[in-house]
Amino acid sequence: MAKNGELEVQKVIVVGAGPVGALAALYAGKRGDEVHVYELRDDLRNASTTPLNFTKSINLALSERGINSMRESKCEGLLEDVLAETIPMHARMIHGRRKNGEIYEESQAYDANGRCIQAVDRASLNKRLLDALEKMPNVTLHFNHKLSGADFKKQTAWFEEQRPKRTNQPASERHTEIAVDFDLLIGADGAHSATRYHMMKYARVNYTQSYIDTLWCEFRIPPSPTSTFIISPHHLHIWPAGSFMFIAIPSLDHSFTCTLFAPSSHFTTLASKPSLLPQFFHTHFPGVTPTLIHEQDLITQFTSNPHLPLISIKCSPHHFSSSAVILGDAAHAMVPFYGQGMNAGLEDVRVLFSFLDAHGVYPPNNTTKTPPITTPQPTTAPWL
Repeated sequence: MAKNGELEVQKVIVVGAGPVGALAALYAGKRGDEVHVYELRDDLRNASTTPLNFTKSINLALSERGINSMRESKCEGLLEDVLAETIPMHARMIHGRRKNGEIYEESQAYDANGRCIQAVDRASLNKRLLDALEKMPNVTLHFNHKLSGADFKKQTAWFEEQRPKRTNQPASERHTEIAVDFDLLIGADGAHSATRYHMMKYARVNYTQSYIDTLWCEFRIPPSPTSTFIISPHHLHIWPAGSFMFIAIPSLDHSFTCTLFAPSSHFTTLASKPSLLPQFFHTHFPGVTPTLIHEQDLITQFTSNPHLPLISIKCSPHHFSSSAVILGDAAHAMVPFYGQGMNAGLEDVRVLFSFLDAHGVYPPNNTTKTPPITTPQPTTAPWL
């Protein structure tokens, strides 16, 4: 630890600059640590940066668990900036067809007292968090750095700096490895975590990984011809169909980001003959096509967007001694049906630092008294 006046300053490394890693860096930075964030990809705020799952979006549902974790970061203006770019969803809207052929929709409120979840664009949320980090003089962002190894006893990590490829450039010249000492390493690098992989060489980690027999594909419902929402923006829309479903979450541009979840056998059949897709939707997701998505557009989106797997990961313990800890999907990746993957990861950050505070890692005056949990009251968004 380095000395900063009378206080000992920890050097904290965060692996992964997604929402969970960025929030962890904010918590550490606000406590006066020297923080370095290492991200495998290019700057996630760049539109050209390809996400690791090869899809440009996903709209997420931000719940009180995630909201309160950002509130507890004590980062002035962060929560207000994030919520300003969300859309409150007060209920789920169930779509279906009655036995007489009538198409119906049924609203089911999430809370009797009017509390709601917020539709948020992942990229927008990530940008807000990274922008907040960039304003902190004790936080440094390192993009295009791959965790290649770690000695958690000697508290040293090695990163490969990924350089842009040039014509006829040998592979050996594209990567420069650096060694970085640390007091604490926080792994928030996702389901296929390099931090977890290297930590398992030191800790006796019980680990299970399983894929469910379901794939997902993203679709988009465009705005109406008058550039407004074509269906209610204050609902999470669901078309249930037994072992599969179609969902739609509102976006700020008046479109909806949609996801088809279905067994892999259905994807195999539809991929082999995409012309079957409109009839498949007519049968199982009444009202989607052609009303919300044109039939040809439905086929185009299905054939051009990736068909991705769903993974579930459990492991224990989530740390090695006091030198390394994993958070979020690195520790407990879950299928998205609960809508709590990101929220659980953000809450991991709050809980971790509450333990560090309680056990004297940080002086009491480094943190302020925790305010009571309150949910921001929904307001009418100016874009509606």
